Amino acid sequence: MRILLLLLTNFAVLLLVSLTFRLFGIEQMLLSSGTGLNMTSLLIFAAIFGFGGSFISLALSKWSAKRAMRVEVIDSPSSQQERWLLQTVERQAQKAGIGVPEVGIFPSNVVNAFATGMRRNNALVAVSSGLLKKMTPDEAEAVLGHEVAHVANGDMVTMGLLQGVLNTFVIFLSRIIGHFVDRVVFRNERGFGIGYFVVSIIAQIVLSILATIIVMWFSRWREYRADAGGADLAGRQKMIAALKRLQQNQAEDLPGELAAFGINGGKPTGLRALFLSHPPLESRIAALQKPGGMR
Repeated sequence: MRILLLLLTNFAVLLLVSLTFRLFGIEQMLLSSGTGLNMTSLLIFAAIFGFGGSFISLALSKWSAKRAMRVEVIDSPSSQQERWLLQTVERQAQKAGIGVPEVGIFPSNVVNAFATGMRRNNALVAVSSGLLKKMTPDEAEAVLGHEVAHVANGDMVTMGLLQGVLNTFVIFLSRIIGHFVDRVVFRNERGFGIGYFVVSIIAQIVLSILATIIVMWFSRWREYRADAGGADLAGRQKMIAALKRLQQNQAEDLPGELAAFGINGGKPTGLRALFLSHPPLESRIAALQKPGGMR
């Protein structure tokens, strides 16, 4: 179910825009050139809506995360624990050279946390209520360092740009495939026939799945970087201890795009491993235990 939701998140904007443009005949107007494709127009069309969907998703990330996860942002701390959270994130943000993110808590018994936001100096770091109950202060500090490292590394923007590039190629290649099948298989010699519309939609779905595999591979690589950043901000042994604690509280990823910037991930099994946003915890611990750690 998590994988399905992730695929739908990446694909929904592209499909909605595509169907809307086809319904009003705008796509045909942009792409037609006699009986062929105008490749320049197609590439511009693909780039605008490939990056447009990714940009919209990134711009709304904080807003949607707060509502989807029911995050309570700490404006004025009402307890010693909340005060500690704010002070820890502020100290780590200053050390990392970024603006202090908003800090929040979301209701969940699962040990997890995430960071999101469009800009490094205007991000959100949130932890689950379960994490605060089940982790020691040192372990929680390391988790916060991991999330602050995500922000400092610009991971949200990098992932958004990568998704935009892949979206562009998904739109571009799916139209070329649809056009080829329409001309060669269905032997349509004028305009865009039913073969073009059906095949391009199918190709877009398949290519979107392949694009998601690439994004998830990159996300797993970024997790090693965030672990190293968390070790720098909180201490290597604290980071290792936090990851070992997560082994005792293994859980599914956060929903949708938040999964890529959480701390906890699911266990890989079969083809499902290709869609995981996090590498195995055993690999992450081993990387930190190496001399010099993972960079």
